[in-house]
Amino acid sequence: MNTASPLIPLRDFFRNPEKANYQISPSGMFISWLQPFENRMNIVVQDRRDERTFRLTQETERDIAGYFWKTDNCIVYVKDFGGDENYHVVAVNLSGDNLRDLTPFDGVRAQIIDALEDHDDFMLISLNKRNPELFDVYRLHLPSGELQMIAENPGNITGWMTDHDGKLRIAMATDGVETTLLHRKTEQDEFAPVLTTNFKESIDPMFFSFDNNDLYAASNLGRDKSAIVRFSLENAKENDVLFEHDDVDATTLSYSRKRKVLTAIAYTTWKRERVFLDKIAKSLYQRVAARLHGYEVTIHDMNKNEDMMIVRTYSDRSLGAYYLFDLNKDRLTKLSDISPWLNEKDLAEMKPVKFHSRDGLTLHGYLTLPKLPRHQQARHLPVVINPHGGPWVRDAWGYNPEIQFLANRGYAVLQVNYRGSTGYGRTFWEHGFKQWGRAMQNDISDGVQWLIEEGIADPKRVAIYGGSYGGYAVLAGLAFTPELYACGVDYVGVSNLFTFMQTIPPYWKPYLAMMHEMVGNPDTDAEQFKATSPVFHVDRIKAPLLVAQGAKDPRVNIEESNQIVEALKRRGIDVPYLVKDNEGHGFRNEENRFEFYETMETFLAKYLAEEE
Repeated sequence: MNTASPLIPLRDFFRNPEKANYQISPSGMFISWLQPFENRMNIVVQDRRDERTFRLTQETERDIAGYFWKTDNCIVYVKDFGGDENYHVVAVNLSGDNLRDLTPFDGVRAQIIDALEDHDDFMLISLNKRNPELFDVYRLHLPSGELQMIAENPGNITGWMTDHDGKLRIAMATDGVETTLLHRKTEQDEFAPVLTTNFKESIDPMFFSFDNNDLYAASNLGRDKSAIVRFSLENAKENDVLFEHDDVDATTLSYSRKRKVLTAIAYTTWKRERVFLDKIAKSLYQRVAARLHGYEVTIHDMNKNEDMMIVRTYSDRSLGAYYLFDLNKDRLTKLSDISPWLNEKDLAEMKPVKFHSRDGLTLHGYLTLPKLPRHQQARHLPVVINPHGGPWVRDAWGYNPEIQFLANRGYAVLQVNYRGSTGYGRTFWEHGFKQWGRAMQNDISDGVQWLIEEGIADPKRVAIYGGSYGGYAVLAGLAFTPELYACGVDYVGVSNLFTFMQTIPPYWKPYLAMMHEMVGNPDTDAEQFKATSPVFHVDRIKAPLLVAQGAKDPRVNIEESNQIVEALKRRGIDVPYLVKDNEGHGFRNEENRFEFYETMETFLAKYLAEEE
C-alpha cells in the first residue's frame, strides 16, 4: 500500500537506543546512561569535570533491566537470567573492579524496598529465599554483601514500605480477597492492623507525610475513581483529599525530598496531565517546557541537592531526547536523542477515540492511521487490532515502536481500553471480572465493528495482534469471532485458563483467591473456563495464526503456546511458531526482537494484501 512516508527499515524501530535511561550521581558530578555493548544495554559513566567517559559493565547475556546511583562511587543494577524474572541485585564501584552479585541465589527473586539514600552502605531488599511464595525483608550491607533479615513474612504480607528515615513501618497483607493495611510506630513494635478492605476497595500507600505520622495514598474508599489523599494511621480515615478527577483515577504524587514539600499530581485522561501543588516546581516545569515546546516533558532524575536534573522529552511520534538542566545557571544542555535515526515527520499521529460497546459502555482507545498521500482519505484500510496485555492496565498516549512500525507499513492500528482496563475507575474495572473471552472480548469486537461502520477498515483485511492477555485476546478473537479476522499474531498469550491458573509464579499464590474472583475459579467455574479457553475451540479457528513464545516465561508458561500450536497441527493446520530459549515474557534481546518482527511483517503482508 502506498503511504506518504518512506519505508523505514524494520530494525530502526526495534533496535536498542544509542543512549537511554540517563541518571545523575548524588553530587551531580557524574552522569550515566545505558548504551549497547555486544548488542546488550550496559552502563556508561561520564565525569562531568573533564567529560572522561568509560563503560562500567559488560553484561552480554541480557540487557541491564534497571539501575541507580547508590553513592558517587557505587552503582546498583538488577538483572535476570534468560527472562526468568528472578532478578539479582548487583553493585559495582566506579573503578569497575569490585562488581558483586549481592543476591547470588538460584531461583530467588530480589526486590528493592528502599535504596536508603541517606545511608551509603545499606539498602533494604526483599527476597523469597526462605519460601518461593513469600518475600522477607533484609538489610543489605553493600561493602560485605551481608544480609540481615529484619522482617519475616508470617505468610500473608504482599508489600512493605519504609518511612522517610528508612524505617520499615508499613506492611500490606492479604487473605486473597481482603487486604489489610498494617502499621507500627517503630521497628521494635509489632505490626498492627489499621484498616481492612475488600480488594476492590483500596488504600494504596505512596509515602509517609514528612513528619512520618500519616500516609499519602491513592484511595477509592467510598468512591469510584481513585483520589490522592492524606490518610491518618491513628484514626484509620482520610484526613484530606488533595485531588480527584471525575473521569479517571489519580494515582501519582510527587514530592521534593530536599525541600520536604509535595510538588505535583499526575493523572491520565487521553494523555498525561498534571496539577501542581508547589510554586517552585510549577515554575521549574514551565521554564523547561517552554524551551522544549511540542514535546511532553518529564523530570527523569535529579541530584541530591535538586539543582541538577535529567529531563526527558517524548511524543506519540518520538522517543524523544535527554537533557541536563542546571538550575543555578539556568542552562539546558542536550545530552542525546534516543533514536536519532528516526525522523518523526515520517511517523504517524496517535489520536484518542471513543465509541460505545454493545451494552452501552463508553470505551476509550487510540487510533493510529498511516500517513496517506495528500487528498487520500482513510477509507477501507487494512487494520491491525492491538489489545493491550495485563489485562489490568491501560493503553496511554505516547511513542510505541510496534504501532509506528505497523502504521509505516500501511496499516491502521486500533488500541481499545476494553472493560477491566485500569485508570477509568472501579466500576469499569469490575465490569471485566470473569469476562475473559466474553464481554471483554466483545469490546474488542465492537471496536472492529466501529472501524468498519466508520468506513476506515476493509472488513476483509483486519488482523489482531497482542501479547500476554493481548495474546489471549488474539486466540479468543480467532476462535469466537472467526468472521472478523483475516489473521492473528499471538505473542506469549494464554490459551487454556485451567493450565494458566495452575502455572502462575509461586509469588502470585497469595493473590490466588483474588484471581479466582477476577478471572474465575477452575473448580467452580469449570464450565466457563471450558467455554472461554481457545484451546478447546480450535475447530472454529479459520484464520492463519503466528505464535511467539519465550521458553523461560514465568507468567505465561510455554505450555500455553505449545497447546494451541499442537491442537491446530492435529487439525492439519501449519502454525508458524517462534520459540526463544533465552527469553521470558516477551523478547528483550535485540536479535530476537528483530526475528519476531521480521516474521510478523512477512506474515501480515501475506494475509492482509489487497485482493487483485
